[in-house]
Amino acid sequence: MAKRVQVVLNETVNKLGRMGQVVEVAPGYARNYLFPRGIAEPATPSALRRVERLQEKERQRLAELKAVAEKQKATLEKLATITISMPVGEKDMLFGSVTPQDVADAIQAITGETIDRREMVLPEIRKLGTYTAEIKLHPEVSVKLNIQVVAD
Repeated sequence: MAKRVQVVLNETVNKLGRMGQVVEVAPGYARNYLFPRGIAEPATPSALRRVERLQEKERQRLAELKAVAEKQKATLEKLATITISMPVGEKDMLFGSVTPQDVADAIQAITGETIDRREMVLPEIRKLGTYTAEIKLHPEVSVKLNIQVVAD
């Protein structure tokens, strides 16, 4: 049985590992598939040092993103409630519904902070009233906001 070789991945490979990760593979797989396509390189000491430097830069970048998210969370927590006015029909039913884009626009108008609408979890808002929305600013940072819907 041939021994396995260690390689450093230059790209993310499904069911094998992420970019920069050191994995063990069969020598033929490395020699015939990974190396010729530039997907991986041998795990030499210089390659491992380069991977360490890249991982450290990535950790610093993620820490900066988390700090920005914490700052946004503090800004959003100062808002007690976001008020959105919508046109209303009979029985306090809205024409349409309040969407995450509406909430993101209201937040930007009040605070100047840009929030990604895809990171919001909203209940279905089709009537006047107060609702709670959760906004995920970072995988480790989220904030809950009260949204008050009033008649136009």
